Amino acid sequence: MSSLGGDVTRSLEPWNDPERAADERVAALIAAMTLREKVAQLYGTWIDATTEDGHGVAPHQDDMDAAVDLDAVLPFGLGQLTRPFGTKPVDAGVGAAQLAALQRRVVAANRFGIPALVHEECLTGFTTWGATAYPTPLAWGASFDPELIRAMATRIGAGMHSVGVHQGLAPVLDVTRDSRWGRTEETIGEDPYLVGTIATAYVRGLEGAGVVATLKHFAGYSASKAARNLAPVTIGPRELADVILPPFEMAVRESGVRSVMHSYAAIDGVPAAANAQLLTTILRDGWGFDGTVVADYFGIGFLKLLHGVADTWGDAAALALRAGVDVELPTINAYADPLVGEVESGRLDERFVDRALERVLRQKLELGLLDPDWNPLPAGYDDADLVEPERARGRIELDDAEGRELARRIAEESVVLLSDDGVLPLAVPASIAVIGPVADDPMTMLGCYAFPNHVLDRFPELGTGIAIPTIAQALRAEFPGSACTVTTGVPVDAPDRSGIPAAVAAAREAELAVVVLGDRSGLFGRGTSGEGCDAESLRLPGAQQELLDAVLETGTPVVLVVVSGRPYALGSAVGSAGAIVQAFFPGEEGGAAIAGVLSGRVNPSGRLPVSVPVHPGAQPSSYLAPQLARRSEVSNIDPSPAFGFGHGLAYTSFAWEDLEVLAAGELDTNGEIQAAFTVRNTGNRAGTEVVQAYLHDPVASTVQPEIRLVGYLRVELEPGESARVDVTAPVELSAFTGVDGRRIVEPGALELRLARSSDASVFSVRAIVTGETREVDHTRRLHAELTADHG
Repeated sequence: MSSLGGDVTRSLEPWNDPERAADERVAALIAAMTLREKVAQLYGTWIDATTEDGHGVAPHQDDMDAAVDLDAVLPFGLGQLTRPFGTKPVDAGVGAAQLAALQRRVVAANRFGIPALVHEECLTGFTTWGATAYPTPLAWGASFDPELIRAMATRIGAGMHSVGVHQGLAPVLDVTRDSRWGRTEETIGEDPYLVGTIATAYVRGLEGAGVVATLKHFAGYSASKAARNLAPVTIGPRELADVILPPFEMAVRESGVRSVMHSYAAIDGVPAAANAQLLTTILRDGWGFDGTVVADYFGIGFLKLLHGVADTWGDAAALALRAGVDVELPTINAYADPLVGEVESGRLDERFVDRALERVLRQKLELGLLDPDWNPLPAGYDDADLVEPERARGRIELDDAEGRELARRIAEESVVLLSDDGVLPLAVPASIAVIGPVADDPMTMLGCYAFPNHVLDRFPELGTGIAIPTIAQALRAEFPGSACTVTTGVPVDAPDRSGIPAAVAAAREAELAVVVLGDRSGLFGRGTSGEGCDAESLRLPGAQQELLDAVLETGTPVVLVVVSGRPYALGSAVGSAGAIVQAFFPGEEGGAAIAGVLSGRVNPSGRLPVSVPVHPGAQPSSYLAPQLARRSEVSNIDPSPAFGFGHGLAYTSFAWEDLEVLAAGELDTNGEIQAAFTVRNTGNRAGTEVVQAYLHDPVASTVQPEIRLVGYLRVELEPGESARVDVTAPVELSAFTGVDGRRIVEPGALELRLARSSDASVFSVRAIVTGETREVDHTRRLHAELTADHG
């Protein structure tokens, strides 16, 4: 006999016998199940998701999420539980007890004693009440520090695991194609290599903590027309293959990821949820992925409601299951009675159900959910806590000192110093006018998937649940001897200009004006950035540009701080402001990080993961572009950036010296370009240089971007210290999709550029690739290797 779930005793059946092979256990369980029991493992349920005001946390939540009768559902089993912590505020200790009690109910109700897999959002931290709110993914990209992001994900995963959560719906691997898209803040940047390396590090951290990571959104979501959320995508197969898919491929190959979420997008008329070429041929047959594919929320239903490729819920279920979607989320819809009806009618072969079920059960087995000693009780809990969950209030801390310290480090590394005429770092000013709608609002520090912005706008009486010092508060702490006045000036997004005169007066009376502008993130039109909060142009929201211009005209030295979810054109500030600092929703410790950069306590080391435009309407614009996408004499629109991808300044200087070409000249398609050079800190304080390696292919059989990132390295140096940087760039990093659709490496000229940013190359190493054109596949090398020897 064995105990499953603590209070349910069953005979030791083959599927919960740990002495048997996984394949045998899973096969035995599938063979014992009825069709209805099989299908029950392929959907989740979202308890307490319905809202009174119709403003839920997901699109179409209230019109597609009918209340679920658990007593009727649970005897067949249940695949997943959707967001028991991330739907409404709940104390972590209490929530863990409530979840454990619910899991016991799930186990007791179905005849195989199978628990549900529990998933939550975790993009900027565990999306639940009282959890650390880390910087948004665009800030991860700005750090150029994969190992720091891995450490963050490990902490996030540990918190989720401690309360009984098995799967996290992160990271986002969408490549920014047009920064007007509201979900730009959720992306890591505009370069596939940067996105891939940072996301892969995140996955390793989350999976290392025992939580299933989920790559999203697979694929093409960020390439929508006019940057509108959930809009048509008309990119060609080469852009898909060479820009959109590489981050996903890298993560599948290198991270151990166990789940992928399909995109809402329809690429050239084929919705991702019904795209077998994408979900099966590429993902599984090509890259070898063997985990689960889960639906983006209501994405299977959208095949009928939005895409119009299915006539009935059964049609939608069959399309998605055949394509390779294993689990419907967030709740019971198409993968329930409609799916059962498709199989019973003979319109859908039951083998597709079994195929998805095998993947789902294997994952539950890997998580220990089919083992005889599985118990939902968290560490330190007993049965009395399940009967009286309030006993556990305050027992689990999700925002401890270690988490806040890690949030601080990421925030500090992600702040980008765009320009500085010598005003920074600040001497102690006698008086500071802190001006702008973002200056003293804690919510403007956070992205849309941080719990306070994601959920708490529906519970304003509860506050933020965590300490989020504002920039104004942090500046007062950083400069205790300075007189600080705070003036909002204008709202974040409203056209109200009535506060501008007061802001101008404050600036005139101060020795220095710190103007803090940007976004307030929200959901579906309730913010200036975030899911469903797309922008018509990259002009600062509301009347913020007018506020900025008015303060600049006072003649008082101005430091502009932009805290946003996307880059904005900054108009007159470029060239007029004494300094410009960019932070991308830097999280709960972001205020202190920004204040530290202004004071010089922190030497900035962030680099732009997205280009900052000159003109607000010159979109879409990305450094990853061919010659025709750049400034030309045949168009009056100049898409050149004010600050390019990879740009960032520091309070010290670095010399790049003594280039040595170790291998170049003539190389075959299997060869490597090798070079070495010295980076020396020539300033008077410690700092970090970010070495970036780009490839330039001057002549190719299909149009290529002028350059693309293939490697990078943070090099930390004390004053006067130097390091020898070795770079090895395999020729096959130049592979691209050729005329016939094959990924190839071509002979011809190839140039390795070693650079401070995409528009600041220092050294170039030229090679001639010889031999025949070579086809490569998913086993090709993906990285240039950069190492630093401090000697």
